[in-house]
Amino acid sequence: MDPYLRVEDLRVSFNTTDGVVRAVDGLSFSVERGRTLGVVGESGSGKSVTSLAILGLHDPRRATVTGGITVGGRQLIGRPESEVRRLRGRDAAMIFQDPLSALHPYYPVGRQIAEAYRVHHRGAGRAETRRRVIELLDRVGIPQPGRRYDQYPHEFSGGMRQRVMIAMALVNDPDLLIADEPTTALDVTVQAQILELLADLQAESGTAIVLITHDLGVVSQVADEVLVMYAGRAVEQGTVEQVLLRPQHPYTWGLLSSVPSLRGDAEADLRPIPGNPPSLIDVPAGCAFHPRCRYAEHTAGRCGTELPELRAAGTAGHRVACHLRTEERARRYAEDVARVGVAR
Repeated sequence: MDPYLRVEDLRVSFNTTDGVVRAVDGLSFSVERGRTLGVVGESGSGKSVTSLAILGLHDPRRATVTGGITVGGRQLIGRPESEVRRLRGRDAAMIFQDPLSALHPYYPVGRQIAEAYRVHHRGAGRAETRRRVIELLDRVGIPQPGRRYDQYPHEFSGGMRQRVMIAMALVNDPDLLIADEPTTALDVTVQAQILELLADLQAESGTAIVLITHDLGVVSQVADEVLVMYAGRAVEQGTVEQVLLRPQHPYTWGLLSSVPSLRGDAEADLRPIPGNPPSLIDVPAGCAFHPRCRYAEHTAGRCGTELPELRAAGTAGHRVACHLRTEERARRYAEDVARVGVAR
């Protein structure tokens, strides 16, 4: 089966007074229908910039976007804005990170969803549009959808606003759904409900989902594949089992060791990754992670001078961008597991 979404050598940069910000630098991945890709990494790694590029939402006066983005067999980069706009919402849609900011405070939520519907169904009348919106509100679990149609965003709880955003994204039955931190700031009960809703909707329609998050627990619950990003590049790719149970990159080890585990020592301290992510204006030479990596000294200086490429990491489909030799990675990872219980 051909992937519904294919991203090839994507590069997104911004010209600023301080220099060129290379937010995404040579990123490639694909997602098939009915599958979920979890994109993880620290803030500033390029996750959200990638999602906006897929939907053509970057201002061309500020951003330079090159590479290939294919949605449903159609190449988007280089197409006229009018054509991309026709695809946006109908073929691919997005659940934005902060629904309170994404929803307009002065209009009822039903009217805002209706607007998204009528953009792609210009012949739809008011009654038909209202029925469609109420149907979607009910489908995403909002009680009394007919009454809620005329209410404003501030009259909804955080979880209900997120459901409204999901309804807006699904109103045109897109085949690709991009969810940017869809459970941020929600309590764990509501978070579980939202994730279950997305899984149910995917099972019904076979939608391809790109889930952007910093929460590895969320990824382990709903994703099929994982893409780990650092400084605008992919450092590890594979299935959930490969990346979360047998991680190959020291950055992935750091992400895993910095979150609590039910199987770990309750008295053990969490181990955050030392240092800070690099400036995307002045990314370190070689492997961008090497200033923070405890294993850089074991690569004969290659980490500081040579950019690592994504290469096979043993099992089929698992790839890693790291200069450590395979046997060296296995030994160092085993040491970390023994010392701090990195494996989840």
